[in-house]
Amino acid sequence: MAKGYVVVVARRADNDALARYRELSAQAVAEHGGRFLVRGGRFEVLEGAWQPVRVVVVEFPSYDAAKAFYDSETYRQARAAREGVAEYDMLVVEGLA
Repeated sequence: MAKGYVVVVARRADNDALARYRELSAQAVAEHGGRFLVRGGRFEVLEGAWQPVRVVVVEFPSYDAAKAFYDSETYRQARAAREGVAEYDMLVVEGLA
């Protein structure tokens, strides 16, 4: 079965105000069998008009597990905690089988 990945590009983030979001999102990731592959760290835009301030990649056992993470009550609470302090672009993508 192909794994699922959630890719997050933060365009704006107040890191000090995101403590509760980070706590809840990590809990939601764990609840759905996910693991962080990239969580911040150094990056460089090679092409395009991207202007990220942070990049996160999370691996899940399947595409459906990645979607279930995003749709979960725990992650809904995380999104509410993030409101007004960060702007994220996020997508789910299926890996190779």
